[in-house]
Amino acid sequence: MKNYEALIEELYNRFPAFQQVGAGAYKPGLENAEALDAHFGHPHRSFHTIHVGGTNGKGSTSHTLAAILQESGYRVGLYTSPHLADFRERIRINGEMIPREEVEQFLTEHSDEAFTFRPSFFELTTFMAFRYFASQRVDVAIIEVGLGGRLDTTNVITPDLSIITNISLDHVALLGHDHPTIAREKAGIIKAHVPAVIGEAEGEVRAVFQQRADEVGAPIFFAQDTHTMSAATPLQGGWQYDGTIAGDIWGELGGLCQEKNAATILTAIEQLRHIGYNISDNAIREGFAHVTTLTGLQGRWQRISEHPLTICDTGHNIGGMQYIAQQLADTPCKTLHIVLGMVNDKDISGVLAMLPRKAQYYFTQASVARALTADEVAQKAAQHGLQGNSFKDVATAYQAAREAACEEDVIFVGGSTFVVADLLTMLS
Repeated sequence: MKNYEALIEELYNRFPAFQQVGAGAYKPGLENAEALDAHFGHPHRSFHTIHVGGTNGKGSTSHTLAAILQESGYRVGLYTSPHLADFRERIRINGEMIPREEVEQFLTEHSDEAFTFRPSFFELTTFMAFRYFASQRVDVAIIEVGLGGRLDTTNVITPDLSIITNISLDHVALLGHDHPTIAREKAGIIKAHVPAVIGEAEGEVRAVFQQRADEVGAPIFFAQDTHTMSAATPLQGGWQYDGTIAGDIWGELGGLCQEKNAATILTAIEQLRHIGYNISDNAIREGFAHVTTLTGLQGRWQRISEHPLTICDTGHNIGGMQYIAQQLADTPCKTLHIVLGMVNDKDISGVLAMLPRKAQYYFTQASVARALTADEVAQKAAQHGLQGNSFKDVATAYQAAREAACEEDVIFVGGSTFVVADLLTMLS
C-alpha cells in the first residue's frame, strides 16, 4: 500500500485541483457528482447538512457555525476548501482533521481506475468527505461550496439550511462578469422549501435571490434586515457584539469583514433554532470566542507575531481586499511592510488599486502553477504606484520584511490564499 504522501501526490497528479491549476480543473455540471453520489450510495443522506456559499466569508461563517454546533453537543463534520498547510484541513469532525489512514484507505480503494470517467480533484475529495462523515456518524455537516453553487459538486445535498454570505466579482471567467450573473450561479444552492439566509445583498443581487426563493418556495431571510445585534465594536483584536440573540458576545476573529459575517451567522442560528436545532446561548458565546481553537481555522486577519505586529489574511478579491485595505489604514505603525503575491485569475488591477501606496512592498509568488511571478506582480503594482522588490518565494520575501522592520512597524502577508498557505507551512 502506498503511503500518505505518495497517494496525495498522486491525487494531485491524476485529478487536477483548482487550487493548483485554476480553470483547467473546473468541471461545471452535476453529471459526475450525481454518478459519484450513486456510486458511493448517497452517503450525505445519513446526516444533516448546512450548505454555505458566497464569494467571501464562507470559511469564517462555516467554521464559526461548526464551533457553535460543537459547543451545543452535536458531532459536527466540516468540509471546506482550499486547505492551507495540510490537505486534511478540508475534512474535519469536531475540529479534528481526517486521519491519514482514512485518506490512504479511500485513495487506495478509489483510484481513477475505479470509475468509468475521470473525476476532478474536488469531486473525489467531496465524496471522500461525505463517506467519512457517514462512517463516523456525524449529526450534522457544514458543507462549504467549492466554486459558484448551481453546478458545484456539493450541490447534490439537500440541506436543512442554505447560506449565501455575499456576492463579489471573483472567478468571473467561470461564473459571470457582473454581480447579478454571479448571484444567479450562487443562488442555485437555494432548494425547494429549504430556508435560505443571505448575508449581504442589495438591488439587482437581492432581487435575484428573492426570485430564486420564490420559484422554489424557499423561505428567505436577509441578515441585514434581521437586526441580530445592537452594536459591533472592535475590541482586543476581535469584535464585541452587543444585544445579540445570546446577549453580549465577543468574537475572536478580528477582520473588518467579521461584523457582516457575524450578522449572517446569528441569522442562521435563529433559523436553525426555528427548525429544531438545540443551540444554547452559551454555545454561541463560546463558538464565537474560540472558533480557531475549536475548528482549526487559520488565515483570517491572523496575528503571526506581535513585535513587529505581523498579520496574514487570505482575502484575495475586490470584496475581501476592501476590508483589508481599510484595516491596514486603521492600524497604527511607523512603516507598513506588505508581502504580496497574486494568482492569474483574479481582478489584479482592481485589488492593487485598493492597496496603500505608503508601504514597502515585497513582491513574491506562491508555490502553485496559477501564481503570477514576483516580477509580474511588481510590474502590475508599479502601474498603481506601489513600489518594492521582487523575491523568488514567500519565505524569502517574508524574511526580508522581518529583517527590514522595526518593532513599531507592521508586516502584512497576503494577496492570495496560497501566499498565506506558503507562509503558514513555513512557520509550522
